[in-house]
Amino acid sequence: MGNAQSPPANPRFALASRAFTQQELDGLKSLFVSLAAQSQSNSKCISPSVFKAYFGIRGPLATRMFKLVSQKRNDDELTYEDLVITKAVYEKGSRNEIDEFLYELCDVNGDGILGRCDLEAVMHSISDSVFHRGDGQTSLSSWKIAIEAFLDVAEFSKEVEKNADNSMSLVDFRNWCILVPSVKRFLGSIMMPPDKGRLGFQVPVLLHPASLKPDGLILQKESLKPDGLLLQREYAWHIAGALSQAEAEQWKLLYHSALNGLSFTTFMGNISSWEWPTILVIKDSEGYVYGGYASQPWERHSDFYGDVKSFLFKLYPQASIFRPSGANNNLQWCAVNFSSDNIPNGIGFGGRASHFGLFLSANFDDGHTFPCTTFNSPCLSRNNRIQPVVIECWGVVVKGVNNAKAELVKGTVLERFKEDRNMLKMIGLANASE
Repeated sequence: MGNAQSPPANPRFALASRAFTQQELDGLKSLFVSLAAQSQSNSKCISPSVFKAYFGIRGPLATRMFKLVSQKRNDDELTYEDLVITKAVYEKGSRNEIDEFLYELCDVNGDGILGRCDLEAVMHSISDSVFHRGDGQTSLSSWKIAIEAFLDVAEFSKEVEKNADNSMSLVDFRNWCILVPSVKRFLGSIMMPPDKGRLGFQVPVLLHPASLKPDGLILQKESLKPDGLLLQREYAWHIAGALSQAEAEQWKLLYHSALNGLSFTTFMGNISSWEWPTILVIKDSEGYVYGGYASQPWERHSDFYGDVKSFLFKLYPQASIFRPSGANNNLQWCAVNFSSDNIPNGIGFGGRASHFGLFLSANFDDGHTFPCTTFNSPCLSRNNRIQPVVIECWGVVVKGVNNAKAELVKGTVLERFKEDRNMLKMIGLANASE
């Protein structure tokens, strides 16, 4: 009768614990004990500073995340129960539960209204966390341009009482994450162990000649100079949001119009031996920047080919990714030296012949972009007809595979002949009777 009563168990904690195996719970307990010890809290809780430092997040998004994980108590203390409850939703929850959590996370002001200012704060936190501003590789001006491009595709359809500006609904948020998948990858990996290569934090290493330097101003319409790199690190991160970790590690510049001239023949020659995915980036005379991810090698075909890993994208003045819709298989186009009017010579993506989602003609001085059901993509530029000013093509480096191919090229005379014949086939000279 005089025995002390133990505090009742938190029912949310008990329910959340069931989502994990005992081994996973032991791992969470070990993590908590380690971080609590660093927090100098007598192993009772994790402090905000230790939490932010361990997970590598900065700015208002980090503050908001700690508040949600600590169940909004505002006591600057994160308990083991808090960690398990949040992880159960964040990692083990249904798609709706995860989306709702991320939606609430982006409301950094905590007022129940997800506005453009909240998203801007989120993007600045991503910049600080992913690009580590001050590392000399990402300029503030280029990131500001990128933020506007990411935010300008967001919809704010939810009316707010006594507020002139609408807010972002949950449906709006989901649609935005589809267009900018790198954002959701980042938000969804914040609480993953930082030593396991978090996808949302991954920025491809861009390999290019030193003479071509990244220049954020090249993306502005008034700058039509052809000697800078279009693919900034921010936009590489954006494109990588639609790729696997292996495909987002390292990209090598295969062709740039400033170095190689606006030449279709040179373009095809530079990429003829590249058997892995490539990224085509174009800036046109209107100042728009866009392109496509080609999952298959650029090879001579008289019809569409490719697979569903291909997609179209916009980078400036808006940034979006358009994945295959499943409406058709008209994914990739590469026609070289065909004489039929029904087979337009050039490279492209989506749509149908002569009405592509994106197309560059074989003379490389014009092309077009139309809305297409292949990717559910809009016209990528201001006008349907385009005039390229800068063209880049990057090769996705598949480690351990390209090296093997390079060794093959160095092999026997017969093997080198096969390479030469492949090049001739690319430009339509081999098997000329076809």
